[in-house]
Amino acid sequence: MSVLCDSHCLLSCHCFATDPTVSYDFKLSYIAASSLGVPRQVIAVNGKFPGPTINATTNYNVIVNIHNGLDEPFLMTWNVFAMLFDRNLFTIYDRPGIQMRKNSWQDGFTGTNYPIPAKWNWTYSFQVKDQIGSFFYSPSLNLQRASGGFSTFVINNRDIIPVPFGQPDGDIILTIGDWYTRNHTTLRSSLDAGKDLGIPDGVLINGKGPFRYNTSLVPDGISYETVNVVPGPATGPLPDPPNDVYDKTMSMNQAKSIRQNVTSSGARPNPQGSFHYGLINVTDSYFVKAVAPVTIDGKLRTSLNGISFHNLTTLVRLADQYNVKGIYKLDFPSKPLDRPPKIDVSLINATYKGFIEVVFQNNDTVMQSFHIDGYSFFVVGMDYGDWTENSRGSYNRWDAISRSTTQVYPGGWTTVLISLDSPGAWNIRTENLDRWYLGQETYMRIVNPEENGETEMAAPANVLYCGALANKHKPEKPTSSAITIRRGNLWLLMTVLWVVLTYFSVLS
Repeated sequence: MSVLCDSHCLLSCHCFATDPTVSYDFKLSYIAASSLGVPRQVIAVNGKFPGPTINATTNYNVIVNIHNGLDEPFLMTWNVFAMLFDRNLFTIYDRPGIQMRKNSWQDGFTGTNYPIPAKWNWTYSFQVKDQIGSFFYSPSLNLQRASGGFSTFVINNRDIIPVPFGQPDGDIILTIGDWYTRNHTTLRSSLDAGKDLGIPDGVLINGKGPFRYNTSLVPDGISYETVNVVPGPATGPLPDPPNDVYDKTMSMNQAKSIRQNVTSSGARPNPQGSFHYGLINVTDSYFVKAVAPVTIDGKLRTSLNGISFHNLTTLVRLADQYNVKGIYKLDFPSKPLDRPPKIDVSLINATYKGFIEVVFQNNDTVMQSFHIDGYSFFVVGMDYGDWTENSRGSYNRWDAISRSTTQVYPGGWTTVLISLDSPGAWNIRTENLDRWYLGQETYMRIVNPEENGETEMAAPANVLYCGALANKHKPEKPTSSAITIRRGNLWLLMTVLWVVLTYFSVLS
């Protein structure tokens, strides 16, 4: 079996020597599962579904060696899910995802990483800089996330920065999400054939379906009592019922009511610090419209501002480094154009250190959520109807929530403000898997014109050259798994040797 080796190993230039390192070996494979009572193929990590938890601490270096045992290419990304269900307008709010400061090379998308070929391995190496919380890792290619390959990513606080609440007795991790009884390849075939995926077949919690307790029979040894409910007289007016089964106005108002507490004490006394986003001048504005799927070039596709994104075959920043032309276009429109939609590779040409306004307009019939990699942004406004210039008067310019994913209600809009302080190529996409697969994504290309090697990391030593640069890829030496040293064990061995040498040098 061919194995892609990573010669930079633990001494990667992307690791900071003064900070500890945690290492993981992830072996991907297919296993059978019947989470909803119907057998189907799922993607397991180290034989588990969901996979093992990545556990790190703020500022730690994280090394994840992916062994792709699947029969197709694979990429892993690291962020936060925002699960949205249109049928009841239910939203889970999130915190910013893993931001990969200055290091979009590890972000796990086709614009930043070439997919790991089947039966090969590749190593991600990054630092979880200044972050804390619960996150996810998951596949980013071709609906693979609908078959698993995901789990949790926990970043603990450092001891010197206590959390602003009492220490809990323990943690309970729950992964909750929609689930189909069809695997990702079948779902892909449906979308490719122009069919809608329909409502998911159920919801899984930690990979398990609903537990149907037998309420008609009380097990032995359990005490119980019977409560008889008897109708009786009541006084006072009855509350008015909602206009429909699901009151979308109440859902919108609830979303608007969630604010940042800018006076609370904690790890950072003022979450904004001196960064008063409402006082900063906006340098660029993008009005991004999402519409329902339409036929483009004979295929069912989705689009943003009339652009249905086609996956990149050459990495954005490698194309820049080697001055390869024609890989992408820096012409993503700042507003929808009056023309038929088309399939293209069109990126946002963003300005380093700019402060931009992005308005997401959802003219689709389903609830949408949009995610921007590499950044957190301030959600300053949302409403139903079409956004206009006058909508800026309703913006929250003081205590908006800082997030990396935001909901956009059907027939409504949401505005976010972003400070562009991290160069690289950063993916912008819908988190609705079918809309994403059909083309609703793009990238922000952010380049520091005075780059000196300090604001953006160089390509990692193990970067995969592909597409127009495939001829630059170095030949790999096949390595037997029998002599492969696990990264965690190697790190432990190096640490022990260092301690022993230090001990004897002190004695001498």
